[in-house]
Amino acid sequence: MDATSVPAAGSTALLTDRYELTMLQAALRSGAANRRSVFEVFTRRLPAGRRYGVLAGTGRVLDAVENFRFTSAQLGWLADQRIVDEETLRFLADYRFTGDIHGYPEGEAYFPGSPLLTVEGSFAEAVILETVILSILNHDSAIAAAASRMTSAAGGRPVIEMGARRAHERAAVSAARAAYVAGFAATSDLEAGFTYGIPTTGTAAHAFTLVHDSERDAFRAQIDSMGRGTTLLVDTFDLGEAVRTAVEVAGPELGAVRIDSGDLTLLAHRVRRQLDELGATGTRIIVTSDLDEYAIAALAAAPVDGYGVGTSLVTGSGEPTCAMVYKLVARAAGPDGPLVPVAKRAAGGKTSIGGRKWAARRPDADGVAEAEVVGIGPVPDALEPHLVQVPLVKAGEVVGREPLEAARERHVRARAALPLSATQLSKGDPVLATELHV
Repeated sequence: MDATSVPAAGSTALLTDRYELTMLQAALRSGAANRRSVFEVFTRRLPAGRRYGVLAGTGRVLDAVENFRFTSAQLGWLADQRIVDEETLRFLADYRFTGDIHGYPEGEAYFPGSPLLTVEGSFAEAVILETVILSILNHDSAIAAAASRMTSAAGGRPVIEMGARRAHERAAVSAARAAYVAGFAATSDLEAGFTYGIPTTGTAAHAFTLVHDSERDAFRAQIDSMGRGTTLLVDTFDLGEAVRTAVEVAGPELGAVRIDSGDLTLLAHRVRRQLDELGATGTRIIVTSDLDEYAIAALAAAPVDGYGVGTSLVTGSGEPTCAMVYKLVARAAGPDGPLVPVAKRAAGGKTSIGGRKWAARRPDADGVAEAEVVGIGPVPDALEPHLVQVPLVKAGEVVGREPLEAARERHVRARAALPLSATQLSKGDPVLATELHV
């Protein structure tokens, strides 16, 4: 077997479920493995009360598909565990995805039934990508949806991602990336900054104050090290005394103070008044402390200049997955036959719609989106300019990779094009209905 030289740490080939490889083995035996097939990623519903979803992780999916190559060590393990037979191992040793992928571009909004990703290739090539694609899109899109609600509630004030200590170490990096797509200004996670070029920020925790003999000594040490533009944490002991000491040590050029506990609305007003009285009118107020979109919205009228969000962000603000699925929607009728729609029929809301689909976001006369149109067959001329899917992979070659900033800018446009009710935090139905066009 001529396995790839990709190191195990870089290979995504075992980020999968066992049944994908056992299906492959059986399909190789039956002759169905080479049938042209179309798989589709979609969700049947949004989390309860959410008005729109946000697609994130597309760039990571493209990397994962490129790196879906089995190493000699991985193949040896599959053989030792008797997970698949020799014929399947030979297939996996030479595996490269050579098909096509189309999908919603990263940062775009989506709704129930939106064909978020369309994967076309042989059954053998496409079926084994299911788990890695879903694991990325379900996680990243859940984070991005929560982040979008938070940045919308912030009303233009910067929001910083600081949830690394509340998540798996690798999930924290992906969460920071997804949050940045949905408008967060920076992250505290250095690996996310290194890997994705996201701006990083951070100064000091309560431990830094406590390790010094006095709060004044701690503030002086931080300012000597980081300059007067730094952010001082002022709620370790007495808030009012700390603010006074901070301005005495740094002068009115102090960059910011951070409040991490208590009634943030009340304290922000008190601190703003105190800073102004001390002449530090340009000193900003940053608040942290278990914030979510609702807490951020409640602070809209407070004199707050920025927010730091951790736990709620990295857990999707209570919705850590998007319930996306990866379903076969079409396959060739024979070795060289045309594609025919296929679909699961089941009770309990799990029925899917067969056929390769396109999607268009139909605007009203004012350019505001009024419907998510999902169709099978020819695209009406009037909807051609409003198609959402873009090419991502052609004949196995990635064609849709883009800078992270492009996804970030797209999300701003996509959210702005939705009806205003999309940003309401009160529970409600998806802001756009999904219409099926056949």
